[in-house]
Parts: sequence; C-alpha cells; structure tokens
Amino acid sequence: MLTRKWPRRLLCLSLSLPLGQALACGPEFPMRLLDNRAQSLAELPEGSFRFEVSRLGQAIAGLKPATEATRNPDYSYDDVSSYVEQRNQAERIGLTPPQQAVVERLRALNDVEQIATEAANLPPELRLYAIGAAAFSAGEHQRAAEAFQQLLALPADQRPLRSTWAAYSLGRALFAMSTEAGSGEPAALQDQARAAFRQVREMSVSGFSDPLELGIASLGEEARVAYTSGDWDSAIGLYASQSAQGSPVGYSSLLQLAGDLYVQPDEPLAVLLKSRSVQRLAAAYLLSRIGWWDGEEPSGEKRLVKLLQANARDNLEDADRLAAVSYQHGDYASAKAFVDKAADTGLAWWVRAKLALRDGDKVAAAAAYAKAAQAFPKDESWGNRRTPDWDYETVQPKCRVDGESAILALQRGDYLQAFDQLYRGQSNYWYDAAAVAERVLTVEELKQYVDTQVPAPPALSQQDRDNYVPLPVAASLRNLLGRRLLREGRYDEAPAYFDNADLQDKARAYGQARQDAESKWWPTRQAEAYYRASRIARQWGMELLGYEMAPDYASLGGSYALEPVELKVGPLVAEGEVQRQQASAAQPDVRYHYRFVATALASQAADHLPHTSQAFAAVLCKAVGYNSSLEEQSALYQRYVKEGPYVEWAANFGYQCPEPEFHNANKRYVTQALDPIRSALRPYKHWLLVGGLVLVAAAVLGLVNRRRRKARPA
Repeated sequence: MLTRKWPRRLLCLSLSLPLGQALACGPEFPMRLLDNRAQSLAELPEGSFRFEVSRLGQAIAGLKPATEATRNPDYSYDDVSSYVEQRNQAERIGLTPPQQAVVERLRALNDVEQIATEAANLPPELRLYAIGAAAFSAGEHQRAAEAFQQLLALPADQRPLRSTWAAYSLGRALFAMSTEAGSGEPAALQDQARAAFRQVREMSVSGFSDPLELGIASLGEEARVAYTSGDWDSAIGLYASQSAQGSPVGYSSLLQLAGDLYVQPDEPLAVLLKSRSVQRLAAAYLLSRIGWWDGEEPSGEKRLVKLLQANARDNLEDADRLAAVSYQHGDYASAKAFVDKAADTGLAWWVRAKLALRDGDKVAAAAAYAKAAQAFPKDESWGNRRTPDWDYETVQPKCRVDGESAILALQRGDYLQAFDQLYRGQSNYWYDAAAVAERVLTVEELKQYVDTQVPAPPALSQQDRDNYVPLPVAASLRNLLGRRLLREGRYDEAPAYFDNADLQDKARAYGQARQDAESKWWPTRQAEAYYRASRIARQWGMELLGYEMAPDYASLGGSYALEPVELKVGPLVAEGEVQRQQASAAQPDVRYHYRFVATALASQAADHLPHTSQAFAAVLCKAVGYNSSLEEQSALYQRYVKEGPYVEWAANFGYQCPEPEFHNANKRYVTQALDPIRSALRPYKHWLLVGGLVLVAAAVLGLVNRRRRKARPA
C-alpha cells in the first residue's frame, strides 16, 4: 500500500544497504488526529486480540496467577535445559538430602525396572512417580498411567508433593494412549485425560504442592485434547482461561486456533461458525486485524467475514463486535444491521457515530461520541498500532473517541471543548492538543484553562533529567503557555509557568532585558538591553520562545520537523479556526523562528549605537552568527560594511566576534556628531589655519592695548 510516508520507508531501506558506514533512519512519531481529519473520523482502529480474548474466558477461582514457573505444554520441553533445571529444583522441595540424592540418581537412569528397584526405599508417592516418569519417558504410556493412578489412589496425606505432578502426567499419558492403536477407545481415553487435567486444577486449588504451576498448564493440555476431539467450544474456553491466568500459552494457542479458521473449507467452517465461542473468536481475530501485514488484508479474510456475518445474525451479545468488523471491511449496511440490535456499549456507540458521519448527520454523531466516551472504561487499552502512514498510536478507546469528538467541536467553534477533549488523552494526542493550545485558543483562554485545571506537577529531579524521564503532559502544557506569554510580551506573567527554576530564571532575565530596552533613556543602555535579550533568545530560544509544534517543534527538541499540513476551510475546518491559526502563526513562520527574533533584537541594539563604535560592529558580527537566514546574514554584513568602523577581526565576521564594549561607546556620540563637520571643512584647513593665527594675533594685540590704557594716569 502506497502512503505519504512510503518514500521515507524506502529511504530507510536504502540506508540499510552495505554502503560503508551504517546509517540509521529517524525516529517514529505518534499519530496526529488533526493531520487528516477526514481519515481520523472515517477509520475504526483495529482492536487488540489480547484484549478481545480476555472476554472469552475467566480465570479459575483459587488458582494463582502464572509466574515464570509456568512452562509451555509442549511434549518436547522436557529436554530444554532451563526447564530441566527448574524441574530439578522443584523436585527437591520437601525432600531430605538423602531423598534428593536418590531422586537425582534415578533421573540419570533409563531402565524402568532398575528405577523401580532403586526407588524401593523411597516414600510411596516418590517411588511411584519415579516409575511413572521413567515409563512415560520410555514411551510405555500404559505402565506410566498405571503408576500415576496408583499414586493418586494413596491417601491424601501420603501424597502432598507429587499429586499434581501425577495427575498432570496421567492426563498426558492417557492422551498419548488415545493416539496409539490397540490402547483402547480414543474418545474414552480422551475423556479420562480431560478428567485428569481437571483433577490437577482441583488439587492445586486445594493446596497440594504445585511449584511448576501445572494447574495452569493443565488448562492448555485439556484444551489440546478438546481441540483434537473437535470440541472447539471447550478448547476456546480453556485456552481463554489459561490466558486469563497470565499464561502466554493460552494467548498464542487462541491465535493459532483463529488462524486455523482461514484454512477450513466452506462447509466445515460454516458449521464451526454456528458455535457462539467460535463466532467470538473469529470476531476477535478480525477486529484486531492481527493477520494483516503492512496494511494488506490476508487472503481468505473476506470469505471468513461473509460466513461470520451469515451465521451470527442472532448473536446479540457480540453484535457490537460484529458491527465493528463489518464497518472495518466497508460493509456499512451489515454494520448498521448489527449495531441496531447491539447493546449500548462504547464500541456500539462509536460505530453509530461513524455511521452518522457517513450519513452527514454531525449532530447525531456528536451525541453518539459523547455516549461512547461515557461507556468506555477509562483504563481500557487496545495496545499499540501502526497507522497507514506508519505513525504509531496507543489506542485507548475513550481517549480516541474524545479525540475524534474534538474534531467536530473544532468545526463547530467550540475550541475550549475541543482542547479539553484532546488534552484528556494526555500523551496519546499531545501533539494535537498542543497545536490547538498555541494556535487556536487565545492566550487568555489558554491561561484561564491552565490556571483553573492544570496545577504545576512536581519538578523532575536532576536524576530524572539525566535518565531522560519525559515531562508530564501538564508540565509541557504549562511550558507552552509560558513560551506563548513571552512571545506576546507578557514578561511578568510568563516565568511562573515554566517547569523548573532554571528556566524560570532565564525567562525573567529575558523579560527584564526586553523591559529595560524599552525603559532606559540612554541609548547605550537600551542597546545593551536589546543585545542581552538577543543573546538569551538565540541561546535559549527553543525553551523560552519556541512553538511546541510548527514551525519550531519544541516537542521534538527542535531536532525534527513533521510533515506540514495546509489548513484550508472545508467540511471539517471552519473559517474561524483558520483565522485563529493565521493570527497566532510564528513571526516569521519558519523553522527556528526565534533565531529571527534574536537577529531583530540585535539589529535594534545596533540602531542605538554609534556606527563608529566597536560595539556597533561587534553586535552586528554576533547577529550574523545567529544563523537566522543567508539573506539576513548578508544584510547585516552589508550594513556593517556601509556604516561600521574598520576592525581587525572583520575578516571572520560572524565567526570570531568579540563581546561588544558598550562602556566605550558613550564617547563616540560626541566624536560621531563632530565627524561630519570636520569632513566638510577639511578642504579649507590651510585657510582656516591662517585665519586662526590672525584671530589669535588680534586677540593678543587687543589684550595688550587694553592693559596699556589701564596703565595711563587719569
């Protein structure tokens, strides 16, 4: 399937070829509901097979959940070294050291008769189990079954250690006998095997020793027997219970059973699909799309869907699942037929909302979304999925429903409601919530929401930061508001919203510099403040001024940018939202826009400095190094060439720049004012010199005459 991200995936594949140094592809990004609103509303995400099978069976009352002790019930597992070591340790439980030595020695023997002789002095349960285990290993299933039956016939107080082991092994021996010619009636032996496995669970619940958790393993073994005999209902229920106990074997076995449905011919498959358990298993498999690969539907799935629909018309209990499967496969008529008779579950309301949207009824869709959000449990999770664009999504139905509802709220102009619904999804749809927070809401709307509903979470410790612990979403939202307030010149309010003291101090410093630049009366002081603000904006611009999403992507540390989506007025985008987004766009609306802010501040600093000063040249030099754009760098350099003084470091302008000497710039105001006059009079300097001498001589003569007059007698 071709998608917009397909070229990126081909690039990743090409980079994996052995062409010298190995290169890695970039990171993967979460899904954005607002990226393609029509698709977000039209699609019904695949469910979770693991979640769906949890509805097929229940855990056994009194049976403890599975731990690492639970093993795969595979007949070849006895030779796996990890299992052998685990079993050997379990065998030592409750035995004296001499008994442990005998049991370990017996394990090394193969002859059943020799084992029976050497085990004669062991307690009856240990002796009988050793004989039965040796016989089973040798393929003597009849003798093994007899030994296990004798063990289980002992009084309960004489078999506290090996009862569950014996019953479990008896079931395996009887099942093996059912496949052997001349061993007896297969159906009867299978029934006996199933009874033995049930006995394992009963004894485990009753408190008999079960260090290998054979009570849980017996569920899978009994299910295997049931499946072999054609009892799919029992097999599904048993595997589901095993999965509910926490055993991965139950889950994988159900997955295999569901896969077996694809290869069944039409007639046997139709018969199987008359079973309610098989219907539920098939619906779980289809809803989760677990057999799909890279967006491609597996062969035979459409046939399975049609047969399931035909045989499950009266299945009211799973009508919501059947409606969802029908919707996913584009059969909207069947989806409506199933959902009309479904209970008011979250999934049913979700499908109703999507069908209403297909009919163009946004009012009914919004109402259905609201009911779906109420019906879905907050903690229900369907796990992770890949979108057609290869983004990832953690599907929590309640959050996803709220997110889709937010799309309709945006279209209606209910911007705060839309943001609230997206924000409740926390990290799932943070990118969407952030886009609405900084581009759609006004700063006053956002500030009021944060002040009333988003208290500051505890700050991360330095250890957390060193370990790359992500910020809580609440802290990210407050940071977003702090940056927006700084961008809009609300310097006194902004610092309190940043998540740590260091950023708060930097925000205060930036705000103070901006305020000083406007309030100081002496030009040099204004220039120094503008310059200080420019340095902070350039060095800490992402953290203090950057947009969480486009164009800066502070959410990604500025290291990556997502594919831009042009916002146009349409069926799901109202003109009011477009106007709000345009009004709140970055100035300029380019990546790393804060570099342009820093450059503009440095240019303002230069405006307040004497052009002949070192500070003027140094400020422009620093601004060139901000790397806002080649055009701005060129303009700054041309300004220096045209207006600035000669400096020794001009050859590396923008790369090696000294700090501006603002303290030496003041005297330049006088010299800069006199320079034009001196330049104008330079051609007449000789005449000016003669004139100056004449004036001096005249002044001297006048002074002499004045003194002579005073010296005459009256």
